[in-house]
Amino acid sequence: RTFHFNFKDKKLAKEFRFEAGQFGQYSVFGLGEATFCISSSPTHPNHLEFAVQKVGRVTNALHRLGVGAEIGFRGPYGNSFPLDTLKGKNLVFVGGGIGLAPLRSLIWNVIDNRDKYNKVDIVYGARTPADLCFGYDLEAWDKDKTINMVTTVDKGDDAWKGKVGLVPKILEKVAPSAKDAVAIVCGPPIMIRFTFPTLEKLGFKPAQMLTTLEKRMKCGIGKCGRCNIGDVYVCRDGPVFSYKQIKDFVSSEY
Repeated sequence: RTFHFNFKDKKLAKEFRFEAGQFGQYSVFGLGEATFCISSSPTHPNHLEFAVQKVGRVTNALHRLGVGAEIGFRGPYGNSFPLDTLKGKNLVFVGGGIGLAPLRSLIWNVIDNRDKYNKVDIVYGARTPADLCFGYDLEAWDKDKTINMVTTVDKGDDAWKGKVGLVPKILEKVAPSAKDAVAIVCGPPIMIRFTFPTLEKLGFKPAQMLTTLEKRMKCGIGKCGRCNIGDVYVCRDGPVFSYKQIKDFVSSEY
């Protein structure tokens, strides 16, 4: 489920800024808080959008909220996608399931500044058609003549007319060029683990691959120790990393 919230404080709404890739802590009063990336674009900073799967007490409570409900927010936290590095490049977005949420923020940012970027490929997949997220966005990107949009599912149904296959396999068939390109990857750990070798096979170097990790983030400021992977704290040092930074431990610890 995707949530759209506006700030009650009009002054804060006017001054609030964030960058694609950053995250926040969202709280349901009396129950606690949970960490989610900001999935809306920084080009529209006066509101926040984020996507939530029902997996625990706080997320279930969020899903029960109706229109007009109030929540708490603290943030933004973390680093962001390196926009200055991406400008003028061919961009390859590879997403799986709910992992489209942080990519969505960057994709809309790129679309809103389309003249600053070259070719854009999006390869996105989920287990079933029902698991595909952000249907409105997928449709809009598919209609955008400046974007090569490829959607796949692991297992289709009678109504599914798109591609069927795991994201890394479909990516290999799409075969985007690594020349002057950067790949941005986000999805389930197993997808990330197999996507990086596929990109390497296509000619991408580790420094040309970016990902955003959200492993067990809790406090958001590097104190609770829940999100560490090796000696890296996802909330403090990330959540955006290049594959070059995390290659040594991504297969064994993530």
